[in-house]
Amino acid sequence: MGGWTTADIPDLNGKRVIVTGANSGIGYHAALRFAAAGAEVVLACRNPGRGEAALQRIKDASPGAAVSLAALDLSSLQSVRDFAAAQVKEPLDLLINNAGVMAIPRAETADGFEMQLGTNHLGHFALTGLLLPALLERSGARVVTVGSTASFWGKIRLDDLMSEKKYGKMAAYGQAKLANLLFSAELGRREPRLVSVVAHPGYARTELMASAVAQTGSRIEAINYAIGGFLFAQSDAAGALPTVRAALDPAARSGEIYGPRFMMRGAPVKGFLSPRGRDQAMAAKLWDRSAELTGVRFG
Repeated sequence: MGGWTTADIPDLNGKRVIVTGANSGIGYHAALRFAAAGAEVVLACRNPGRGEAALQRIKDASPGAAVSLAALDLSSLQSVRDFAAAQVKEPLDLLINNAGVMAIPRAETADGFEMQLGTNHLGHFALTGLLLPALLERSGARVVTVGSTASFWGKIRLDDLMSEKKYGKMAAYGQAKLANLLFSAELGRREPRLVSVVAHPGYARTELMASAVAQTGSRIEAINYAIGGFLFAQSDAAGALPTVRAALDPAARSGEIYGPRFMMRGAPVKGFLSPRGRDQAMAAKLWDRSAELTGVRFG
């Protein structure tokens, strides 16, 4: 499983792909690869200006690419519903649940959810459920949810899911990324007609961490991020490759995870899940709670 390279990307003509958060970082570079291989790609972006810029860059790199832009704010269930209502009309081969926020000061979504859980997990939970009919129109359809090594320290706090009693920005991020793992695994168990896998980028130089540092206003964090990124991080293009492999490797099966060979960096290989990510009882409880909170019932 360790020999995969971009040369293994197949011809994607006739395939339709949605990538959330495709205006930068992992999402952008994954969308770029899919478009170059001939797929019809929808860039699902919150910021229209940055989305337009990403759209143009992809068109410049792959003239004639079938790529389009659509508005999606995962921190708003109404935005998720509006986006899904338009996109569910056509069959869908790949859904890349990539967009997210990281380690930010406590905030709430439009629906009153803690921002990291609401955006990273609940928004994608709702989106996947609403797009499920389109996915099931395609044999072998796949959902890739982008996780993080933060899932190793994450803990689902069902008694304080929105971190109202106690909030720590990294604890909340860990909970959200663990939720991504649990959701992906439970989706695979509940819906055997599609493949549900996780990918994580390792330590990649993306705007996600830069944005988190900027929101804290901490000079020390900014310096540490700059030094760590220079010494240890791989590029966002390299960080996107586990997502691309998880989406396209014909050997991938539900419940698996793909990430860098050396955890933080390296070629994309099949990896291993956080032990908490294999907790089927917790996955079922989180699923039921997520359905209750979002009002989205799969199937």
